[in-house]
Amino acid sequence: MPRSRGLVIGFWIVTALFCLQMTFTAYAELRLPQVAEASAHLGFPDYFRVELSWVKLLGVVLLLAPVPAWLKEWAYAAFGVTLFSALIAHFAVGDALEVWIWAAASGVLWGLSYFLWRRLQAGQGSGS
Repeated sequence: MPRSRGLVIGFWIVTALFCLQMTFTAYAELRLPQVAEASAHLGFPDYFRVELSWVKLLGVVLLLAPVPAWLKEWAYAAFGVTLFSALIAHFAVGDALEVWIWAAASGVLWGLSYFLWRRLQAGQGSGS
């Protein structure tokens, strides 16, 4: 399947938006007291919030950098687990829609980015 220009552009737009969202949440988790309080509200220890922030930043680098496909797969998998876990945590404490909608919207961007990346990989024929 040949690469289409629209597919490439769509992938980069969605991936850039997703990476911006993940970078912003990592920054907010590290620097904004209200986000630290929200993390505590979900039942997470403070060290986990910091660890998660740095892992998000590493994942963003892996998605944007020219690294082997298996590293991108691991980054996408880690983001998927993170976003799904965030939704579970919000539901578990009874958060309202306006609280968990950001995790859901990020999940949609993640899914689109991953889907388009896989389509691009299939177009290359090499899987790398």
